[in-house]
Amino acid sequence: MQLPLSLRVALLALFSNKLRAALTMLGVVIGVAAVVSLMSIGRGAQAQITEQVQSLGTNLLFITPGQQRQQGNVRSGAGGAQTLSWSDAQAIQDELGGNLLTAVVAERQIGGAQLIASGQNLQTRVIGVSPGYDSVRNYPVAAGSFITDTHMEQRARVIVLGSGVTQKLFGDGDPLDQNVRVSTSGRTGAQMRVIGVLEPKGGSLQNLDDQAFVPFTTVGARLAPSRTPQAAEMVSSITVSVADEKLIDDAIQQISSLIRQRHRVAEDDFVISSQRDFLQSLNQITALFTAFLGAIAGISLVVGGIGIMNIMLVSVTERTREIGIRKAVGARARDILSQFLVEAVVVSLAGGLTGIGVGIGISRLVSQLDLGGRAIPSIVAPDAALLAFTVSAAVGLFFGIYPAMRAARLNPIEALRYE
Repeated sequence: MQLPLSLRVALLALFSNKLRAALTMLGVVIGVAAVVSLMSIGRGAQAQITEQVQSLGTNLLFITPGQQRQQGNVRSGAGGAQTLSWSDAQAIQDELGGNLLTAVVAERQIGGAQLIASGQNLQTRVIGVSPGYDSVRNYPVAAGSFITDTHMEQRARVIVLGSGVTQKLFGDGDPLDQNVRVSTSGRTGAQMRVIGVLEPKGGSLQNLDDQAFVPFTTVGARLAPSRTPQAAEMVSSITVSVADEKLIDDAIQQISSLIRQRHRVAEDDFVISSQRDFLQSLNQITALFTAFLGAIAGISLVVGGIGIMNIMLVSVTERTREIGIRKAVGARARDILSQFLVEAVVVSLAGGLTGIGVGIGISRLVSQLDLGGRAIPSIVAPDAALLAFTVSAAVGLFFGIYPAMRAARLNPIEALRYE
């Protein structure tokens, strides 16, 4: 039997049982829609996280404290070696700045900080930073100015607020030149004058608007003094901007060599990581997560395929006399086989096309939902829709083979006797 004729016969058989055909397709529709929508949401989240990371630049290096050997073979955990200092950052800038490095900034995070202003009390991240931090880490200022060299030299009592902190403390009021008391654990803190407000950034990994910045020297002098074992001003991390992404490996080698000489250590008591490596690892994780979501949703496609097999077996049983008549008038086994295979594939493909449309609609609907001020993005990739459509066709073909073979093997004499 030719394919056009098999297709016409299959459509006639399906339209004669519209409700049953629709319910059979429903399993495939749900499976394909789940695959398309979940993969679209997963890829949207991946793109959002990647964009947030790339907004900081892919040519950044982060120097953080590493492990420290204690008694015997006992080692402290990551970050336990509190030997990274402000003088290390200055040495990196003085000796390697220029053609290799474009900027070097240090930061020191303060734990348990409270901001008090306008009768509001807010616990948030307060970070001591050096000038240039806003440009290196891409924190544009919406109003006022960021921390300058003069503020550093004077250990000035000034503060720059994230947009979220500003909204919580001052609402719609103007925060510039207002006073904010910064209190830390075990200390009364100090009054700070607001000199700037940052533009909103949001964030998927953490809320980048929920933080405030003060001069690095002010932290050591007025808020939370802390020194390294060598009595140097301790830093939490040093961020380095490399002139060219191609120079990252060379920059890591030179910075490592310089810090080893300064710390006089046989084993590194610091860790250097790059934004590029972090982005690659993050992409691998999110891609794996997206594939996992698609695989979970694909289970429903298998369930839909089982439904197709079940209905096709019922159809073979109901049409036993029809099969016998067809064989009696000259239909070959392969004609019967192709007829039932085409029916199974048509059901599956129709369900696949409908499922793609439903999946796209669900993904777009989800992307418009507002969850606590954030939206879940979705990216409908053509390859995801094509994959779901191809798998649905394969499911129909695979689960339609057995019923089709069973129909093709029927004895025409026995089939004609069937009632």
